[in-house]
Amino acid sequence: MKKAIETIKNVLVWLLMIFAVGMMAFTFISVSTFNKDNRSIFGYKAMIVLSDSMAKTDFSAGDIVLVKAVDPATLQPGDIITFTSKNKDSYGQTITHKIRKLAKDVNGEPGFVTYGTTTDTDDESLVDYFSVKGKYQFSIPKVGKFFNYLKTVPGYICCILVPFLVLIGIQGINTLNVIRSYRKEQAEALQAERDELAAEKKKTEEMAAELEALKAKINKSDESVSNDSSKE
Repeated sequence: MKKAIETIKNVLVWLLMIFAVGMMAFTFISVSTFNKDNRSIFGYKAMIVLSDSMAKTDFSAGDIVLVKAVDPATLQPGDIITFTSKNKDSYGQTITHKIRKLAKDVNGEPGFVTYGTTTDTDDESLVDYFSVKGKYQFSIPKVGKFFNYLKTVPGYICCILVPFLVLIGIQGINTLNVIRSYRKEQAEALQAERDELAAEKKKTEEMAAELEALKAKINKSDESVSNDSSKE
């Protein structure tokens, strides 16, 4: 039973360690990859969806969308693209919307009229080729929401700090147990050595007593022989 409990304990410790290290790795990868134009994973750029403008048909706020760089000239109506917004209320933000139609700006440069499927309202600014970051490939639900939670103080404490503190505490307890076990073994070894010395001392004293008794017996025998000789 004790062995089974120890095995379960070791498994839980390893699972906790894997979770904590995994959270650290996920946070590091996320910070250095998500929403970074110059970073990609196997050729895909990962973007966190900030609104529900496409929730009706494709993805929601908090999802991760993965996009791949393409030649803007190959894009067609119905494609979903990620681009840098020039709208007044979201200028500079990364938006992922669907292409409604191809168009040209006042200078005759090609671009796209885009819209969010939830409101079915066209974006106010035309998306030019230079603003396109890539074509939508697929999404991963809620991962972005979890990542945003990790960036908060409660998220960091719950998912990273607490697991590592628990691991440090467990390791500290294990270290104390090892030290106590070592001290106990040392004390037992010292006591065993003392007991052995005491046993040897007792044995020596018994041998000395036997020698004294034997010596006294020999002396008594010699005295008896001397007395018999005197009588003759």
